[in-house]
Amino acid sequence: MSRGASEDLVAKLGDYERSDLPERTKAALRLADRLTGAEPTVDETFYEALRRHFSDDQILDLGMTISFASGWQRFIEAFGIVPDRWRDGLPPPFHALQPRD
Repeated sequence: MSRGASEDLVAKLGDYERSDLPERTKAALRLADRLTGAEPTVDETFYEALRRHFSDDQILDLGMTISFASGWQRFIEAFGIVPDRWRDGLPPPFHALQPRD
């Protein structure tokens, strides 16, 4: 793959804490888990753990990006937004992977 995540990387995300992903990547994923959970919190201890891998500006950028993506997804789900091609009755992407009736 020239762009995007490899299948190997995606497979590691399900249990990233036990994976061989770099500690910096795990720290970013921990932040994503914290910010997208039911009660998002970043206490002083967690913030200091993040600072071992990221500058303050990087933490801000990463947190804003995570929050934007999560919020956008929640907005899409809340309003039932789907691509026009799905609404128009065309098959969704990867329809070949879906079970047939």
